[in-house]
Amino acid sequence: MHPNRKNIRKRNYDYTNTGWYFVTICTKNREHFFGEIRNEEMQLSVIGKQAQIFWLEIPKHFPNVELGEFVIMPDHIHGIIGIVNRKGVACSKDLACKIPTDTSNKNEYMASISPKSGSLSAIIRSYKSALTRWCGLNDSHSFSWLARFHERIIRNQEEYNRIEEYIRSNPEKW
Repeated sequence: MHPNRKNIRKRNYDYTNTGWYFVTICTKNREHFFGEIRNEEMQLSVIGKQAQIFWLEIPKHFPNVELGEFVIMPDHIHGIIGIVNRKGVACSKDLACKIPTDTSNKNEYMASISPKSGSLSAIIRSYKSALTRWCGLNDSHSFSWLARFHERIIRNQEEYNRIEEYIRSNPEKW
């Protein structure tokens, strides 16, 4: 598909693993589709309000997901996404539990290039697709995402707390 594109995900890491992930999703060309900052507070546009609604609905579409802190900024979204184990019990933020992955019946090539069901990439792809589709149906045809997203695997409670504070204070520091 994109032979010269560098893989930005952690090598040999299974993003269906239970744990907490800090994600940043940006609009194409960093256009301010989601609103603006006034008096250190985010004022959401119509697209920004819909982005917030769809973000909050992620766990309805992915029952293995819990949402942490998030903020919608003029040209990007920061959020913490937790993937829980398949029994519906949240993994603690110390990342002690893992999800087994069985790909024995899948075509190996397709499995290697497609986001795994329930993976962080599948979650973000679904979210971005839903908002893009909504924008197209609501006369916001110029809306577009940056093709990729940034993620960080949150490794411990201290890091989780630091990221949570960063997200909360993002509008003030804009």
